[in-house]
Amino acid sequence: MAAITAAQPRSSKTESYVDNKRKEDIRQANINAARSVADAIRTSLGPKGMDKMISTASGEVIITNDGATILNKMEVLQPAAKMLVELSKSQDAAAGDGTTTVVVIAGALLKQCLSLLSHGIHPTVISDSLHKASTKAVDVLTAMAVPLELSDRESLVKSASTSLNSKVVSQYSTLLAPLAVDSVLSVVDPAKPDMVDLRDIKIVKKLGGTVDDTQLIKGLVFDKKASHAAGGPTRMENAKIAVIQFQISPPKTDIEQSIVVSDYTQMDRILKEERNYILGMIKKIKATGCNVLLIQKSILRDAVTDLSLHYLAKAKIMVIKDVERDDIEFITKTLNCLPIANIEHFRAEKLGHADLVEEVSIGDAKIVKVTGIKDMGRTTTVLVRGSNQLVIDEAERSLHDALCVVRCLVSKRFLIAGGGAPEIELSRQLGAWSKVLHGMEGYCVRSFAEALEVIPYTLAENAGLNPIAIVTELRNRHAQGEINAGINVRKGQITNILEENVVQPLLVSTSAITLATECVRMILKIDDIVNVRPNIHSRKANPTVKFQDIYGFTVEDNVDDVNVLNEAREKARQQGHLKTSLKSSSLDVCSQEQEGKVPPPQEMREGYKLSGNLKEG
Repeated sequence: MAAITAAQPRSSKTESYVDNKRKEDIRQANINAARSVADAIRTSLGPKGMDKMISTASGEVIITNDGATILNKMEVLQPAAKMLVELSKSQDAAAGDGTTTVVVIAGALLKQCLSLLSHGIHPTVISDSLHKASTKAVDVLTAMAVPLELSDRESLVKSASTSLNSKVVSQYSTLLAPLAVDSVLSVVDPAKPDMVDLRDIKIVKKLGGTVDDTQLIKGLVFDKKASHAAGGPTRMENAKIAVIQFQISPPKTDIEQSIVVSDYTQMDRILKEERNYILGMIKKIKATGCNVLLIQKSILRDAVTDLSLHYLAKAKIMVIKDVERDDIEFITKTLNCLPIANIEHFRAEKLGHADLVEEVSIGDAKIVKVTGIKDMGRTTTVLVRGSNQLVIDEAERSLHDALCVVRCLVSKRFLIAGGGAPEIELSRQLGAWSKVLHGMEGYCVRSFAEALEVIPYTLAENAGLNPIAIVTELRNRHAQGEINAGINVRKGQITNILEENVVQPLLVSTSAITLATECVRMILKIDDIVNVRPNIHSRKANPTVKFQDIYGFTVEDNVDDVNVLNEAREKARQQGHLKTSLKSSSLDVCSQEQEGKVPPPQEMREGYKLSGNLKEG
């Protein structure tokens, strides 16, 4: 009786064991993949960080230490690792700077999470604790911040310089930082003082010279020369500028067709009509007083012909052709004019006015410069120069980061110290706060605090200093109340970073911590990866057409030639189409091919005749 009782199945209430091994493995794989991405760019952090040379599939070479650029060019396949690439893009969109910092912090947090998970703490508990810690961290940073006024140009320049000091073009920071500040301040709209649209700052790259030759231009710059055909003018004072979106060339038919002209008198008549058509357009343009034409690039037909350029030169109208469609909005905003889409709408009130439009030689190349624009919109242009394309591209990326830093200060007017000072102070204060918390939360917050030390540790490591000694000394200084003590990588010691003018916007640090925490919480919550593959049986394609694509003939063709059938079957096998799915029960051959049983040509032929047509698999 006792034996029978023992053999009965156990009650469901006592079945508490669940195999979580797969979930743990998936979570660990995700964390390790994301950490490997963070470790790849960790050496690029800080002013003494290393640069990466990226060679793309097309043979293009990029040299940069900008985190967002490096990750954007990396072909990351693992889904969790892709999240870190997206994280860097989010930081670039939110703050513009700190794209390496945010990924390094996320990597350090994931390392701490792995340790907490191994101690048996549930992922949800860790996730909630990280959220609390990041909210507290933002409050601590805000309390540390120093308010700033936009009239304090010197502080804005210091902040832009700090951003540029970690770039390849750091030696030019004294030139690029003031240039970035001036360009952002010139486009701030008094009606919306907290908003800056960086699309109002156009960066034009021109090969030649050095980065020292980079200049801010109050006006417009076109990276192309004026049209010289038929001796047209290349300099125009008191310019009246029109931006046109139509073509000054003979019209074409709406559909592609050819007209055959066999009679010379008819040919002369066509040419005469073309001349009259173009001349009529140019007379209308000249009647408005316009003397500079900006012609949008056309994809339908030639925007201008040699004949129209000849007549425009006779009329003393300066022509700049092939203006990109994307630039039209910026140009019209700058010139305070309207684009003209049709010759019938050409009016004097739609023109822009400038004191001077001239073609300028820069090294071997030429550019067109428009200056002295009347009623100019709130835009500005930066002409970036460099000895080679790699330097120019990196200068543009660095300048973009500096512009973003100034934009952050316009939208949130607070500065904090750099050099690892805020991270160590956060680590100290969160460590003290964790002792007040109860249960698992305290452990999780303490791990969060330890993870933030990765920034000063990495800064010291990349600068060739002893990271353990530096971070220990930094902790000691902060414990004594020196909240602005940070790592001075130039002197290789701990100093008051604010006095060294190493400052950054508050928004960069708060955004980095918030976004990194969000990303880590998301990775923690994932316990499985489900791969969804397309179902070949669900395709609703035309089976006869599909068959024709594979074999080169349809069922209705009734092909009898054995050699043709053999060739078709061999060709299909080489192209990998033998896995196409159709039922063999209906004498259709493709399913037999799928199983590796390819019927002889005679059976194929008989099968086609009997089945009449192919059925969907």
